[in-house]
Amino acid sequence: MTTTIDHQHADVSGGWLRPATFGAMDGLVTNIGLIAGVGGGRLDPDEIVITGLAGLVAGAISMALGEYTSVRTQNEQIAYEVDKERRELAVNPEAEAEELAQAWIGRGMRPDLAHEVAKELAKNPGEALRVHAQEELGVNPADVPSPWVAAFSSFVCFSIGALIPLLPYLLGADKLWPALTAGGLGLFVAGAIVSRWTRRRWWTSGARQLALGALAAGATYLIGSLFA
Repeated sequence: MTTTIDHQHADVSGGWLRPATFGAMDGLVTNIGLIAGVGGGRLDPDEIVITGLAGLVAGAISMALGEYTSVRTQNEQIAYEVDKERRELAVNPEAEAEELAQAWIGRGMRPDLAHEVAKELAKNPGEALRVHAQEELGVNPADVPSPWVAAFSSFVCFSIGALIPLLPYLLGADKLWPALTAGGLGLFVAGAIVSRWTRRRWWTSGARQLALGALAAGATYLIGSLFA
């Protein structure tokens, strides 16, 4: 019987999964902690809503700007290093081919085969640049994450995450526990969803995020209650 192997892989360099995950988790934990803190300080429900909305807007904008700047800076650094590699290939292609061959030999390839492949590769400048960048920099210059995708993913997911613990108050609740319950449920579900890409047990991933959120909420509630 022939075994079918799934050769499809998730997009690990598209620039959306990490900021989306980080944004959602940060939005949940930030506003759960914020609401727990001001709730522990005995603020009125209207004041808690204003505080939570301010945290949502400020946090979403901050996350988006941070992700955009981070990814843009990383891409500019990659572009600079790739340009340097392009110049080295143009000025001294033989030395670059030898460097690549030695890298392969170090990994166990036969010396004659390594030199032959490196020599053939040098005949195609575009492909040679791609391989050199992957070998020396660990990146594919044609497959870098988009700063706009990272920023948008972070903004949207942070906003959604931060809105979840606010929903009970927006729907008329006047106690803290429904907000904390909603936030805890959101953390568990978010952690379980992330396990789809990591292939971890969904309940383990969900419980981990719930535990981290509970620690944050407990700390801020204690601080808020000290100043009540």
